[in-house]
Amino acid sequence: MQLVFATNNRNKLLEVQKLFPKEIKLLSLEDIGCTQDIPETEPDIEGNAILKANFVTEHYGYPCFADDTGLLVDALDGAPGVHSARYAGDQKNTDDNINKLLAELEHQSIRSAHFKTVIALNLNKGQFLFQGIVEGEIATEKRGEKGFGYDPVFIPKGYDQTFAQLPLTIKNQISHRAKATQQLLAFFNQQSNEQSPRNKE
Repeated sequence: MQLVFATNNRNKLLEVQKLFPKEIKLLSLEDIGCTQDIPETEPDIEGNAILKANFVTEHYGYPCFADDTGLLVDALDGAPGVHSARYAGDQKNTDDNINKLLAELEHQSIRSAHFKTVIALNLNKGQFLFQGIVEGEIATEKRGEKGFGYDPVFIPKGYDQTFAQLPLTIKNQISHRAKATQQLLAFFNQQSNEQSPRNKE
């Protein structure tokens, strides 16, 4: 079975492929000839994940899954949220985004926030959603060199280090993206078990 992961990040694709059952081959957007940026015009994270998955299925005919992620800060009424990647402008610069966030929280005592990832899967004319959330708070300054995005300023609940300081082995167990991906994999493993010869006897 071929399944499109709506990304052009080859390393991300290979990393996720290792987690899937062997009978499923993941394809990137580049693999199916999709070179344009899929517009993310929906007002929420769920909507954009669905939009991207639907775009691939409708235009290329493949079963597909797509993810979308946002950082939601309580003191900012859920911002940057769906605009997380472009918080400081369309240049999508990580440092600019973080600096803007820290500036807006400079005089805030409440710094609670959460990351949210939604994965939308289109398979066999059905659509399935998987969600991962991790609670935490925003640090007062950037800390750590690992990770990407807002990782240097996000401290997950129960820890005193940011995602950019924590070992990847820990982050990959507790992160929003990990939780959503684990649900997706559990779905495929269940499907695989139900279709195995032993279960058909």
